[in-house]
Amino acid sequence: MSDRLRRARASLAGTAVGDALGDQLALPARAVERRLPAAPWRWTDDTEMACSVVHVLAAHGRIDADALAESFVAHYDVDRHYGPGIDAMIREVGLRRVSLRELATETFGGAGSWGNGAAMRIAPLGAWFAGDPATAAREAAVAAQVTHTHPEGVAGAVATAVAAALAASGAPVGELVAAVLEHTPPGQVHDGIRLATTIQDADPADAASALGNGRRLSAPDTVPLALWVAIRHLDDYPEAVWTAAPVAEDVDTVCAIVGGIVAGRVGSAGIPAQWRQACEPLPSWVLPPR
Repeated sequence: MSDRLRRARASLAGTAVGDALGDQLALPARAVERRLPAAPWRWTDDTEMACSVVHVLAAHGRIDADALAESFVAHYDVDRHYGPGIDAMIREVGLRRVSLRELATETFGGAGSWGNGAAMRIAPLGAWFAGDPATAAREAAVAAQVTHTHPEGVAGAVATAVAAALAASGAPVGELVAAVLEHTPPGQVHDGIRLATTIQDADPADAASALGNGRRLSAPDTVPLALWVAIRHLDDYPEAVWTAAPVAEDVDTVCAIVGGIVAGRVGSAGIPAQWRQACEPLPSWVLPPR
């Protein structure tokens, strides 16, 4: 297995465990008390779609937008709790015989979605392009626009991918933050991340109040908090997830983003073994046949 694929797989595992545990921790008392739910933990659309990102990278070495769209549609599973927007688009692909990419340009009156769905699945891409933030940013934008064409939706994916690329390379926090701010386009996501870098010593609940907690399911109110947590706990996967879960509203997505960034740095071994064993295994189709 190549180093790129190994890093992406570790990040994908971190995404899946964060997603699955976060989904179980939607009951706030569990998160606040740091009480693990009973196994098994089943992951959601966050991981399903992240698997497609890794699948396409493994097959092409980059993001092929058409291949990614086809994989999203082929592996759609109604039981994974997809958001209403992407759920409707994937159903429309079959009904109207149009591409997912074309449908993405029609959403919200042509403005496109600025939801957090492009960011939730992208950390493994950043890990794949470890140490190369410019390529991570470019490829993340291509991957985002398959479903999210609004500039803020794209910016959320770019910021997450760049953070994951620097985290996976072992870069210090200051270098990571500088790269994220450099490559994230101006707008609400960028402004939220800049604010996040100034309140690193805040209480998590106060940080969530200032940055957003995912309640609106948008990139601007999800990605800044996720990066605030990841930056604060870059080398401690369980602490990162336990910090995010009690203060997030969209718990599975915030924990998936945080988990994907941090696991790309600490590796699969940095995820507690009990957590990995409790989480539903990744699907076999992630890696294309050789």
